[in-house]
Amino acid sequence: MKTKNLVALALLVGMGAVLHAVMPGIVFGMKPDMMLAMMFLGIVLFPDRKSVLLLSIVTGVISGLTTTFPGGLIPNIIDKPITAFLFFGLFLALKKHRSNIVSVAALTALGTIISGIVFLGSAFLIVGLPGPFAALFAGVVLPATVANTIAMVVLYPVAITVVKRTKLSTGQTVSN
Repeated sequence: MKTKNLVALALLVGMGAVLHAVMPGIVFGMKPDMMLAMMFLGIVLFPDRKSVLLLSIVTGVISGLTTTFPGGLIPNIIDKPITAFLFFGLFLALKKHRSNIVSVAALTALGTIISGIVFLGSAFLIVGLPGPFAALFAGVVLPATVANTIAMVVLYPVAITVVKRTKLSTGQTVSN
């Protein structure tokens, strides 16, 4: 893994951490996880197992440390690697269609829903839920899905342009 790729991933995690930290808890202390959009963007830009593993662990820890969800640290640490590798697998499975903004947006929506289910499921098993699963899912996961998808639609073309102009990636990045 190249140093410049690590720096780019760190910048994405940093931006995601700021978004996650400033987002208020909206339903039973749970808040939309805007770090997911940055994690997904990192996976799209640097689609290799080492980057996905590092990105998912760091994202899980930082997301867990900045959560307002009661007992949310461990569920975040469980959720992010599972979500990241499922997203990564689906991204790789798309082959020739994965550079399409519609595909990236759809994967972001699906990834956010997967993350919400894994997070709520693991939180339920480990610490319990502060409210009904359906209320948390509808009140937080679905709005986060919309927000992350919009963020990806805006950020993806910008990120691809930056990667092309700076020659940041080693050719793994897909083009528009």
